[in-house]
Amino acid sequence: MKQQPLALRMRPAHIEDIIGQEHLVGPNKILNRMVQAERLASMILFGPPGTGKTSMAVALAKSLGKRVKMLNAVTDKKKDMEIVVEEAKMMGQVVLILDEVHRLDKAKQDFLLPHLESNLLTLIGCTTSNPYHSINPAIRSRCHLFELHPLTADNVKTAIKRAIDDHTNGYGELDIVMSDEACDHFANSANGDMRSALNGLELAVSSTPENDNNQIVIDLPTAEECMQKKSFSHDKGGDAHYDVLSAFQKSIRGSDVDAALHYLGRLIEAGDMDSIARRMIVIAYEDIGLANPQAGPRAVAAVQAAERLGFPEARIPLSVAIVELSLSPKSNTAYKALDGALADIRSGKSGEIPAHLKDSHYQGAQKLGRGIDYKYPHNYDGGWVDQQYLPDSIKNKHYYNPKNSAKFEQALKQVYEKIQKDRKN
Repeated sequence: MKQQPLALRMRPAHIEDIIGQEHLVGPNKILNRMVQAERLASMILFGPPGTGKTSMAVALAKSLGKRVKMLNAVTDKKKDMEIVVEEAKMMGQVVLILDEVHRLDKAKQDFLLPHLESNLLTLIGCTTSNPYHSINPAIRSRCHLFELHPLTADNVKTAIKRAIDDHTNGYGELDIVMSDEACDHFANSANGDMRSALNGLELAVSSTPENDNNQIVIDLPTAEECMQKKSFSHDKGGDAHYDVLSAFQKSIRGSDVDAALHYLGRLIEAGDMDSIARRMIVIAYEDIGLANPQAGPRAVAAVQAAERLGFPEARIPLSVAIVELSLSPKSNTAYKALDGALADIRSGKSGEIPAHLKDSHYQGAQKLGRGIDYKYPHNYDGGWVDQQYLPDSIKNKHYYNPKNSAKFEQALKQVYEKIQKDRKN
């Protein structure tokens, strides 16, 4: 057992052992309720590496005493899945934990679908990819989707201390003395990846000889070597990593280019390319939006260049993009408008699509009144014609409220206001 990696040995055996992810496994939360009801449904667990997707899947199955089979959608073949199905037919329902589920090819998918439908198999798929982008709708529609969030530094510290104290699977039989600075460094430099922190701890323990008192002393320099990252302080109070990310985005939103570059430097020093890339692209569309529509594509291009170059050169395209994002005019009107539409839809304010907008490209559509009286805008001067597009129940609803923050959106505002004026006339 002790020959297995520490991160594997320390996997939770029960839902109560899971660290973090309280939004899913906390009291009265959805996965906890599934266990209490003894009804495990097929699901996709998605989130960044090291957040405990596979560990959570195993813990859920073990909590209910279910038979578990673990496969990988890339390396395991269709034949391996056939063996699992045959076992389920002979012995009853099996929980199939499928890593890299987004890489499931069509043949494997077609084989699994009927067994998911019959509930012979309960699938728990694990992936780092967004399931809405990467998983076939046929599989996705048969599974609940649950997102796992990066673990906090406190979560990671809990895992480290548990591993040091655990006599069965951890290092409880050893006398390990770890400084607070070393523990903080393991937790902060892991950037929410528990596996990374436990791998670093394992390397520190295995490579540090005992002192004269038979103690294994792990100090900050040892932690830095084992995590391959230098310690740095987010601020004098030791703010958590995600406070830096928050400050990074808020500095750009507030057009403070110096502060934005400072926080970018902290993230670069932590080597956290993934968080930098994600925040930059989100900021370009969330905070700049229509005030500078080219900021989004240019941010994506900068991220791609940075990922291609790698550190330290990656800092160059990142710095160019951050200066532009910081000094660009800001507008959040587009996504706020969509949020308003989504709020109406989720509260039941949708209504039936007007008949003249419904699909008419099939035989019999005209008999059903589909597409009749539709006015083709290109046949009218200005490419616009007054006709109803929203359902009757919300036909006068306005979601988009343009700003005067930049020339591009000012131009959109003029078009928008002219259309509204012409409709009233």
